[in-house]
Amino acid sequence: MSVPAIVFTDWDGTVTLQDSNDYLTENLGFGRSRRLEINDEILNGKKSFKDGFSEMLKSIPTPFPECIDYLLKHVDLDPGFKEFYSWCVTKNIPVVVISSGMAPIIKALLGKLVGTDVVENIKIISNSVKIDDVTGAWEIVYKDSDTGFGHDKSKSIREYLAKKGFSADHMPPVFYCGDGVSDVSAAKETKLLFAKEGRDLIIHCKRENIPYTTFSDFSEIFAKVKSIVEDKKPISDYILN
Repeated sequence: MSVPAIVFTDWDGTVTLQDSNDYLTENLGFGRSRRLEINDEILNGKKSFKDGFSEMLKSIPTPFPECIDYLLKHVDLDPGFKEFYSWCVTKNIPVVVISSGMAPIIKALLGKLVGTDVVENIKIISNSVKIDDVTGAWEIVYKDSDTGFGHDKSKSIREYLAKKGFSADHMPPVFYCGDGVSDVSAAKETKLLFAKEGRDLIIHCKRENIPYTTFSDFSEIFAKVKSIVEDKKPISDYILN
């Protein structure tokens, strides 16, 4: 497989402006105050991402189909994503969603916000959901339940690259775009990490001395990736630490 680059991206709060799981928790679950407490516990290493995330989702009593309908009314797309994705298609650059969220929600939002055809063209690697046919109760099914993240994004990236035939000696520029703690494991698998301004991922990158560059929306990612792919600008020019 010969491609000029590969773009892996988080979904919630990265491709979308709102984090769908946070939004559900704050509006249909136990609210913003407790969610922020859990977020701090995760960021400070007192609680694993998976445990905190599970606690958030368990606080939501709303049936899963209604959760999706609610999100379709309230979640918006990053204003620069469509143009960036269209350019990637013309350049034969795969865009792969690597998410700690749930596939049915991602597919529903992607279909509405970008287009139903795109759902078939973008690879989505995420957790799934189990719904009880009788009671309607639902719970997240983690892709990597034996890890503290629930979904080991670094593992998913390695598996994707290996499946496509890439190796250390034959690897195009690999980018990852994210905003939160769940994206940390993906950083070491990519050539350039895009961390969203004002979000937790930057805090962690600074603390752990993880190389990154910033973005506020996908128009900035577009400009940087385009300059690297088309103008052959060195990736090192963008790394902040």
